Amino acid sequence: MTAPSLHPFDEAIGLRPAGEHVYEGATTSHYWNMIGPFGGITAATLLNAALSHPARLGDPIALTVNFAGPIAEGPFAIEARPTRTNRSTQHWNLTLTQNGEIATTASAVFAVRRETWGCGEAVFPDVPPADAVPPLPAGFAPVRWLGAYDMRPVRGAKPSAEPGTEHPDSITQFWLRDHPARTPDYAAVASWCDSFYPRIFLKRAGFVPAGTVSMTTYFHADAATLAALGDQHVLGSARAQVFRQGFFDQSAQMWSAAGELIASSHQIVYYKQ
Repeated sequence: MTAPSLHPFDEAIGLRPAGEHVYEGATTSHYWNMIGPFGGITAATLLNAALSHPARLGDPIALTVNFAGPIAEGPFAIEARPTRTNRSTQHWNLTLTQNGEIATTASAVFAVRRETWGCGEAVFPDVPPADAVPPLPAGFAPVRWLGAYDMRPVRGAKPSAEPGTEHPDSITQFWLRDHPARTPDYAAVASWCDSFYPRIFLKRAGFVPAGTVSMTTYFHADAATLAALGDQHVLGSARAQVFRQGFFDQSAQMWSAAGELIASSHQIVYYKQ
């Protein structure tokens, strides 16, 4: 009997133990960006190291990734070390090295979730359903990783103003799922939160050299909630709040089709203008 093929996402974040607290992996072409791997897949791979660790407690509630340097094509190593474990929370330091140099650092917080009173104040955007929105056309942008997702843009898919002018806002919204479809988990959500192009591309109506420096993702759903999403699309929404002195922020939300906020993120992005 032929073994089922591994989903490209699982192949990309795949790790093998290589010593105490150390895992080895390698980049894949499926999630390649212009000059290195898509930042979301790097975040997902770092998180996967903690998720795979035998000392893991609970599930992730926060992940901060600092992109310290470029990642080249080929193998890399991740050290995933729990720095403190409490009764219900666990803190992690994560470091990705390649060719003897640190390329990315991260920290994560895991927790044991429990049933409590809950309330949501964030408001689900007023958008058409995913099946009413056409997907992005093939070749929309010259980066390989976009083909790893089924994206259906509602607004802000690409700059619509004339180059050299400013778009009135930096909001992008799209329906998203993995391609081929895959039941999501925490690693997938970590990747989704970085699936928006830099907000300055939209605000300035054109390409500007830019790159994420640091990104923090907060997970608001438990594992059962993510599993229940199955192959449904989720809604992503992102915007910036300020562009100033070579850096801008980028806030994002990921919603289930039922209107439940499953993750939010915030990143600081370098730009040259």
